[in-house]
Amino acid sequence: MSRHPVSTGAAMHLAGYRALGLDFTYIPFAVTDVEGATRGMRALGIRGLGVSMPYKQAVIPLLDEIDPVAARIGAVNTIVNDEGRLRGYNTDWIGAVRALEEVTQLGGARVLLLGAGGAARAVAFGLAERGAAITIANRDLEKARQLAAAVGGTAVPLDGAAPSPEHGILVNATSRGMAEVDPRSPVPEEALREDLLVMDIVYKPMITELVEAARRRGATAVHGGRMLLHQAAEQFRLYTGREPPLGAMDEALRAQLG
Repeated sequence: MSRHPVSTGAAMHLAGYRALGLDFTYIPFAVTDVEGATRGMRALGIRGLGVSMPYKQAVIPLLDEIDPVAARIGAVNTIVNDEGRLRGYNTDWIGAVRALEEVTQLGGARVLLLGAGGAARAVAFGLAERGAAITIANRDLEKARQLAAAVGGTAVPLDGAAPSPEHGILVNATSRGMAEVDPRSPVPEEALREDLLVMDIVYKPMITELVEAARRRGATAVHGGRMLLHQAAEQFRLYTGREPPLGAMDEALRAQLG
């Protein structure tokens, strides 16, 4: 359910269905009537819907149940239809934490999170679920304070924000780094350290200037494709009840993103 559908998610899901021989299909389509689309899901027996911005909040009152973490985040990106009963989930936070947990433990970690928008909110709640301590840096400091209060973190201004020695993880959840927005890194390269873990949730391009800079400094770097893959994999589990074939889905994602 998107105003401007893209084929990236479809490529991953379809690759997963083919790999397991499942009789599912995944079709991106544009939606302008959210309530009508939700009624149509019930009427047609559609098993699942992926929800993109700007509908992740608007869809919530139209559902029968909301997963508790999705309710705390205040955004739904996945709807599952169980015999006409619609339940909303947020798999963005799962994608973020699983991407990080591929390379580190999050319990007790100290994280500097850049951004306080919708994506950053999902990441922040995911980190809090795993027991990390979070510092949120955002241009709108009041928005950072509100998110920090919700996850038990602290807030700082975005301008000049850089990981201090106490921060073991840096996550960029702003639009800085996107090719079509501003390709520059949100953090100066000299602020990065060899003992730092850096994740950029931007995936267009997959290897951003921040990821490149982190690698040059000897830091561990996680690109945005990993979060995208793991959030889609959790959707796959919810839709099918089967363990997702990550290899096939990752290959399809890389083919899409180049």
